[in-house]
Amino acid sequence: MSDADPTPDSAPFRIQPAQRVLRLPPYLFGHINNVLQAKRRAGDDVIDLGMGNPSDPPADLVVDKLVEAARDPRNHGYSKSNGILNLRREVASKYLKRYGARLDPESEVMVCLGSKEGFSHMCLAMMGPGDTAIVPAPSFPVHVYAVALASGNVISLDVTDSEKFLSNIAYTCQHLYPKPKLLIVCYPHNPTTVTIEAEFYVEVVKLARRYGLMVISDFAYADVAFEGYRPPSFLAAAGAKEVGVEFTTMSKGYNMAGWRVGYCAGNAHMISALGTIKAYYDYGMFLPTQIAAIMALRHTDAAVEAQSLLYHSRRDALCEGLTRIGWDVTPPRAGMFVWAKVPDEWQKKMSTMDFATKLLEEADVAVSPGSGFGPAGEGYLRLALVENEERLRQAVRQIGRCLNG
Repeated sequence: MSDADPTPDSAPFRIQPAQRVLRLPPYLFGHINNVLQAKRRAGDDVIDLGMGNPSDPPADLVVDKLVEAARDPRNHGYSKSNGILNLRREVASKYLKRYGARLDPESEVMVCLGSKEGFSHMCLAMMGPGDTAIVPAPSFPVHVYAVALASGNVISLDVTDSEKFLSNIAYTCQHLYPKPKLLIVCYPHNPTTVTIEAEFYVEVVKLARRYGLMVISDFAYADVAFEGYRPPSFLAAAGAKEVGVEFTTMSKGYNMAGWRVGYCAGNAHMISALGTIKAYYDYGMFLPTQIAAIMALRHTDAAVEAQSLLYHSRRDALCEGLTRIGWDVTPPRAGMFVWAKVPDEWQKKMSTMDFATKLLEEADVAVSPGSGFGPAGEGYLRLALVENEERLRQAVRQIGRCLNG
């Protein structure tokens, strides 16, 4: 051994991840996923309501356009990381038509590889050591851990009462030093399905101006709503572009989850910062995917409405079934989940994680335990409306037999 090599050849080589990785807790859904896969390998027919992974296909014309564009040899090179201009124009057109919000497609719209990627890189662009973000609780994991990966800190505030949420934001900004830098909002909310009206965002803009908060709105479930409810856009509020951005996606209403097509729209300075990060990390989305996404935005409004009606029917089938077996369930106004309270008798016996494991192991039904969305989710389950009505009714029957047998 030379003097320059103080490590004996026999010593094991140690891989040490960065502190930002070590700060992350164990993935709470990992155990559920492992049991699910083991049961399926054993041949069990598990009804999976755990992940919001759409099971329906995109419109035929969108798939056809993807195939056509993929056969063009000119479409296989690198793409700009902010997305092709015609796609950004379609996003701006949708915002104007649906929400009355005017956007400059050149500087106020960016294409992302799914909204989750864009959200995470926006946190990296805007947050740093010592910065704090206000996050709704219960929390979709990326809302917390994208901030953590950007070396920021999180303050979680109860999202279930919108008036209380707003007052708690003001209280936090008044009493915390340094003041929070970022506010994250998510409506229709994942996982609780809480919804708000347009006036809520008027108040958010006022708070942002008063306390110097940047705002990120996660609008992933914009296209899935029921019984005449139209989820409002943050960007429709006067002055919203001055203080923040909004992320939307084609994963839900358009059934394009695996395509990874998302957008960021709003404040030009925040979008420019996101573009700087993305320029170093990726070369943009596959061009045929972007071309097909243009067709989806331009021509499939009717298909998106039909998909909402399908989720509406599934919602009713699941909620009616759970109510029938004695569960306390409020049908959501939007989104593709049901947020169901675990029956009191079972809350006294076990944790939400253990209860979800019981349903998987004994009822062959996979659900997301509320504790996977932070401590505020304890006592609840999130059930995704990704199976057809008959499968959802079957899931309820299997749950009932498991708990009452």
